[in-house]
Amino acid sequence: LLIVILAVAYSGTSIIDDTTEGGFLASPSDSKPEIIPLIIDLENIEVLDVDDSVAYVEISFKITNPNYKSVLLEMIRYSVFEDGTKIGTKSIGDRGAPGGLVAASNYFTILNDRPSIIKDEFTIMNDGNIPEIWSALENDSANWRVTGFASYNLSSMTSGGENEVEFDFVR
Repeated sequence: LLIVILAVAYSGTSIIDDTTEGGFLASPSDSKPEIIPLIIDLENIEVLDVDDSVAYVEISFKITNPNYKSVLLEMIRYSVFEDGTKIGTKSIGDRGAPGGLVAASNYFTILNDRPSIIKDEFTIMNDGNIPEIWSALENDSANWRVTGFASYNLSSMTSGGENEVEFDFVR
């Protein structure tokens, strides 16, 4: 019995497949688990406060996991445009270095049975060069476009490889 356990342990072959609903035994030919891409939706983008010099905006993403197991959302990097003018680029979370190393565990566990809402805030400074945009912010009539990508893995930082899904929303 000990010889069988040692042979399996050192063979480099996983016998447990936790990526599919019925999977207990993994086929030796399975080199990388198949991950269904996350579904990213723009839940909301809202101007919280605006005055003559600064505007505060909140953005929220709805993340849905269609996989059987939970997924670690490492990072969402997004760019915000108003009427075609780029406002800025931000990140939520922290993408792990190759091998799964991160400075801090700033990632989100996305369960398979319910969507998660991930929120962020950003500040827009009025430098006087964009009066049309500032007027749209003040009147709550901004034409938003949000583009970017989300990086994620299976239920551990090293399982399932590096995965990305891109998005492009107009609101």
